[in-house]
Amino acid sequence: MAHLGSGRRRALAVPVGLALTASLAFLPSVAASAAPLGNTADSATASKPDTTGPKLSYVANLTTYGTVKQAKKAVERAGGTVVTSYEQIGVVVAHSQNPEFAKQLRTQRGLFVSVGATRTAPLQTVQTTEEGTTQQLSAADAAKATAQAQEGQEPLEPNQWDLRTIKADQAHKINDGSRNVTVGVIDTGIDDTHPDLAANFSKEQSANCVGGVADTTEGAWRPYADGSDHGTHVAGTIAAPRNGEGVSGVAPGVKVAAIKVSEPGTSLFFTEAVVCGFMFAAEKGIEVTNNSYYVDPWLFNCKTDDDQKALVEAIGRASKYAERKGVLNVASAGNSNQDLAADSLTDNTSPDDATPVPRTIDPKVCLDLPTQLPGVVTVSATGDKGFRSYYSSYGLGVVDVAAPGGDKWQIPATPDANGRVLSTIPGGGYGYKQGTSMAAPHVAGVAALLKSAHPEATPSQIQAMLKGQATKTACPEQIYDRTGTLINATTCASKWGQTGYYGYGVVDALKAVQ
Repeated sequence: MAHLGSGRRRALAVPVGLALTASLAFLPSVAASAAPLGNTADSATASKPDTTGPKLSYVANLTTYGTVKQAKKAVERAGGTVVTSYEQIGVVVAHSQNPEFAKQLRTQRGLFVSVGATRTAPLQTVQTTEEGTTQQLSAADAAKATAQAQEGQEPLEPNQWDLRTIKADQAHKINDGSRNVTVGVIDTGIDDTHPDLAANFSKEQSANCVGGVADTTEGAWRPYADGSDHGTHVAGTIAAPRNGEGVSGVAPGVKVAAIKVSEPGTSLFFTEAVVCGFMFAAEKGIEVTNNSYYVDPWLFNCKTDDDQKALVEAIGRASKYAERKGVLNVASAGNSNQDLAADSLTDNTSPDDATPVPRTIDPKVCLDLPTQLPGVVTVSATGDKGFRSYYSSYGLGVVDVAAPGGDKWQIPATPDANGRVLSTIPGGGYGYKQGTSMAAPHVAGVAALLKSAHPEATPSQIQAMLKGQATKTACPEQIYDRTGTLINATTCASKWGQTGYYGYGVVDALKAVQ
């Protein structure tokens, strides 16, 4: 999970080198005793609101009967300004310097279901949870791979052990995917000028959603000059074309779009940007989204907290809306090596935009977003030997499927013997990363192949096919830990035809096209 996935990013890349409301029709109804819409906060905001605090961003989620027009008036009375609004899902994004802004809006129970700040402090650069930096492919290793490439392979494909793991190389002999299918990479941006991405890039379905408003001007979707290569790497795994150059994607015949949601100078993904990302994908006819990150500043968002509850609600509405519009959302499980089905977990990293305060959480109440949202395909990572990657989070009944994410301790017999995932990076190069961030795009690619073969299939049907066609994988006896030591795999639970490490199994690209 950019964060990138907790490695997802921070991207959920470990680079080396609820039941949420399905629609407004099901939002909580207004209690008979509630005050009239738009009037409940009059007494609380009679005096001029304080505007001396830090400028923060907020999401305000409307009730069934609340309107954006009413919300705008309430926001202004509380000392805020509306940045954007989504009438389709009843979500308003606002800015305010009033420290009591959210509290004042929450008093209007007839208008708002929940209101919360999307961050805890003015933005600052933070440490990422990636394990090291991207390892660029050397000229010598590229030459080794090219020398061993067989007829029909891309020059660097011999180093793509991950494609062979999910039988994507065999799938390509049958079908590369349809140009009518687009995968939206909600991430740090994509370098669409890369020669191994340009042919499959969809500018018409790309944007910069940072701040909550989609910017579709030329190049707005590209990574920042000093930014992360994460989104470009993810894009190559999904849809690098078979063009006689570099690598191949899992679905080299489909299109890929960039929806940039990371803050400048960081790999932080805030709620307003992610909501924009899902809504943009929904309205632009994108069929699959890849989400290799978790939403900042909370690794887990607790529905018992007023602010965090609002973030869960807003993102949940947006992802569900996208699903209703035909979008299948795929997300990485995270790189924290945690059991997301446990009774309790320790969160030492939240909030990550200020000083973290360690806390114990219940992952059934405190959700990792977006991976734990209903309808989202949750993906764990494996290495070349088929073991769960040492960093990958897991959880029986939480993880849906698994895919190659790389593991530096599981070394394949490729020309360069690198256990990480090779893909595109900005500037026309190639590099290795590992993380659940790298696993999710393999699943997004297989989902794109399925959508290509079954254009009328709904997101839930595509998800069912992903699970049903996955290669069943039993709990292993041992796995590698973070130090490269083999340990007993005592944390792998199995039930209902699933395991906590692999869900329904490792995705299969060949079955997707047969």
